[in-house]
Amino acid sequence: MTNYLRALYYLYRMLRRAYWPQDKLVAYQNKNLRRIVEHAYESVPLYHQKFSEAGIKPRDIKTVEDLDKVPIVQKNEMRQRFHEAISKEFDVGHLKELHTSGSTGKPLFFYVSQAEDEFRKAKHLRANISCGQKPGDNWVTITSPLHFAETTRLQRALGIYASTPVSVFDDISTQVSVIEKLRPDVLDGYSNSLLLLAKEVEKRGIETIRPRFVIGGAELIDPSSREYIEQVFHVPFYDQYATVEMERMAWQCPEKTGYHIDADSVVMQFVDAEGEAVAPGERGETVCTSLFNYAMPFIRYAVGDICVAADDPECACGRTFPLMKIVEGRTDSLVVLPGGFALAPFAFIAAMMTFKFYDSIELFRVIQRREDLLVFKLLMKQQEVNMRVVEQELLAHLRSVLNLQSSNVAFEVEFVDDIPLDNTGKFSIVVSELN
Repeated sequence: MTNYLRALYYLYRMLRRAYWPQDKLVAYQNKNLRRIVEHAYESVPLYHQKFSEAGIKPRDIKTVEDLDKVPIVQKNEMRQRFHEAISKEFDVGHLKELHTSGSTGKPLFFYVSQAEDEFRKAKHLRANISCGQKPGDNWVTITSPLHFAETTRLQRALGIYASTPVSVFDDISTQVSVIEKLRPDVLDGYSNSLLLLAKEVEKRGIETIRPRFVIGGAELIDPSSREYIEQVFHVPFYDQYATVEMERMAWQCPEKTGYHIDADSVVMQFVDAEGEAVAPGERGETVCTSLFNYAMPFIRYAVGDICVAADDPECACGRTFPLMKIVEGRTDSLVVLPGGFALAPFAFIAAMMTFKFYDSIELFRVIQRREDLLVFKLLMKQQEVNMRVVEQELLAHLRSVLNLQSSNVAFEVEFVDDIPLDNTGKFSIVVSELN
């Protein structure tokens, strides 16, 4: 049963820590890092072995900078050594089981304690509150039915930070009808589901859905689509970055300078293929260390995303958390071409945004069928366009923008009547069918 007083205490402390002086925040982060590292070494077989093989002891990890000494743990390893990753100090029977969406067909199951679950809920709310959410707001979320039970009965009864879910799998007309009746103050959900909703709202000329702001996350969405959502609803769109394992990790405040990293609960590092830190402004694989997961720790855990560290570490909002610039996609969505040349999903988004017929395209998806074959599926808007011209122009545009004029990569364009959601309810822009 949720301890609401403890959850509220967590939330109160979190909101204050966001404004701590930088030196105090760093000291707090390092203290909690030392604590979780020692705990993992003493009570988690997986990490005891990883540390021993690397020839390091907990005393060697005093600050965040020392984390580079610890080997990176991949998701597959956590999945395969699941029982070795659970702390021996916890009784599994008293823990809550969670799991990732399994978008690759292999979900990762993990455990959290009751206190950790309450901490996660508070962490989630801090980002929303920072954007202006109030306790009694009518909060509507477009999400998977798997998340419907996350709001407790007491929350619903009191109407305090109680989310009303709308199934992402309902047809768009049903979603619009339900949301129109709910009249949300805060509209939340998968980013591309919000985009589809905005298109339907504009098409119908609906003026009754007017939240104070919109919160998106869980999947990539291009900047022009975010602006479109803002234009339709006449309110700001705030993007958030989270994984199931770490909960909310980085989020936009009203200034939108970048994404504030929850440095009091997670250490985020951005590394290259050799595991070395990349420079600010460069893309790197995201490696995370949770400072609150004790039942099943995550230390130097590769979450499977490609992100970019911010060039400017400060934000005018006054919060001292470090900033992240952008999320470029998942590592399992990377397109690796002949010769080892890799393209992140955001590269295709950027290419499509500069295409002369982009405004005529409703949705698109890129599928890598072979190492040397990329298929572009296009769902066109209901207007007169010459498909043959669109295809020829797109092929030439892609080769030029992606700098593939002299490569042996083949492109195909398919015009389709529908591009379905993934089985998780999300919308993948790039899909690689290669192992």
